[in-house]
Amino acid sequence: MKLSQDIVAVDGIDKEILRDLMEDARKPILEIARKIGISGAAIHQRLRKLENSGLIAGSKFVINPKKLGYATMAFIGIYLDKAMRNPEAVKQLREIPEVLECHYTTGNWSILIKILCKDNEHLMNVLNHKIQSIDGVSRTETFISLNQQIDRQISL
Repeated sequence: MKLSQDIVAVDGIDKEILRDLMEDARKPILEIARKIGISGAAIHQRLRKLENSGLIAGSKFVINPKKLGYATMAFIGIYLDKAMRNPEAVKQLREIPEVLECHYTTGNWSILIKILCKDNEHLMNVLNHKIQSIDGVSRTETFISLNQQIDRQISL
């Protein structure tokens, strides 16, 4: 692994380790070590270096939101009356648990968010009472996702 101006170059062994763990973060290190043909300690060292470089940003369990009753995913373009309101708007959006992602964008919207709700009524409530009540939000544009067809990370 080489680090050059905040860009991390990974070798073939690093890529194999990362691919296995991206597929299943709970895969045993020794299983990966046997497959690649190096020691478990060497894999641990490589993973520590990749974490320290910032390439590995963490690991997490992925929850299936439908099993908790959350069936409506939507993307909402938010128009702010002034660009300078962005930091305060984002601060208030952070307080809304249904907001999963928030992006500062180019184009028509100031902000694009991804939210998850139980149903359309819940979505309407979040829109009307939480998002559109934020100071500076002049209007919103909502797109409901009918079905997520691709969900992946960058390929190595």
